[in-house]
Amino acid sequence: MRANWFWLALPAAVLVLIVALLLVWRPLDQLSQQAPPVEEAAIERVNLTLGMISIDIRTDGSEPVVIAQVQVDTAYRLFTATPASEGRRLGLTRIDIPYPWIEGEAHHIALVTSTGAIIEHSIDVATATPRLSGESLALLAAVGLLLGAVPVATGLLAWPAMRSLSRPTMNFLLALTIGLLAFLLIDTIGEGLEAAAETIGRLRGTVLFWVMLAVTTLVLLALGRAKGAAPEGLRLATFIALGIGLHNLGEGLAVGAALATGEAALATFLVIGFTIHNVTEGIGIAVPLADERPRFLHFVGLAALAGLPAILGTVAGTQAVSPLWIAVCFGVGAGAILQVIIEVAALLARRSGQGQWLSPPVAAGVTVGLGVMYATALLV
Repeated sequence: MRANWFWLALPAAVLVLIVALLLVWRPLDQLSQQAPPVEEAAIERVNLTLGMISIDIRTDGSEPVVIAQVQVDTAYRLFTATPASEGRRLGLTRIDIPYPWIEGEAHHIALVTSTGAIIEHSIDVATATPRLSGESLALLAAVGLLLGAVPVATGLLAWPAMRSLSRPTMNFLLALTIGLLAFLLIDTIGEGLEAAAETIGRLRGTVLFWVMLAVTTLVLLALGRAKGAAPEGLRLATFIALGIGLHNLGEGLAVGAALATGEAALATFLVIGFTIHNVTEGIGIAVPLADERPRFLHFVGLAALAGLPAILGTVAGTQAVSPLWIAVCFGVGAGAILQVIIEVAALLARRSGQGQWLSPPVAAGVTVGLGVMYATALLV
């Protein structure tokens, strides 16, 4: 037995030695000393306060990236650079630029590195980054409730009507739930990949998004079947609420970002569209409960699980969250939604019988679910 452990540990030990040798000796550095330095940068956050533009910039390259000059609207400006983490790999620097920016106007920024490379960024509509206070947090929480928990709870009110429905009608509603979730999955993947594309190359934002999606799906599938059976009833409704809640976190981010850029009209429009969205999602949560007798607190918990993440997203969105963390959140949300689609489809297959799950009511339900979600998305 000890011999087996030795032969298993030996390859790992040799691998560690090889990696350590490459990191300490660094033979490849000697071959690239004459090459010009490679520089890459991504602006992760822009914060506007009275008379000040602050930028968080993530850099990467064969040598540390140094910001030598700053232009705002084609004029060179004084600035201070505060490294949060120095180094050639994934260095983070805070650039503070004293500048009398104008509310509602567009401003163009160019950061010039010591090698002459230019990193450009445009502020389309300048507006002060909201400062969080007790009053503003209460207002954002109210917006998050109207966006998430309240409409989900409204959709859950359809539960009593589901108790007397026929089997084909219930299959239609289960398929409708799959259609709703499939639309959310596609939408979440699109949003996540868009955020991932804004991250710096070394962080592999797109790969990280897909990894988070896959890991979340596998972990939730394992948790759902930990008791040796697929989740049904209240357990399945809980997983649906979790998946929708993680998606609503992203919706909250969108609303908060609109508020942060001073687009109150757009934020209002988004809240209205997401509210209609979430009523239908509440109906989807209620479908697995048709044969159950849940308590009132169960409904409260489901509405909170699906809706309250919108509050967190709304607050975070006003503070210009890093694209990397947005991609991670959407990856987790997409994975949770995919897990629910798998489990609801499995439940539908079990209830329909072998070879009968793709019936006309099921096909109609999926189609209607996709259509309803697309129609409500047009309002956003």
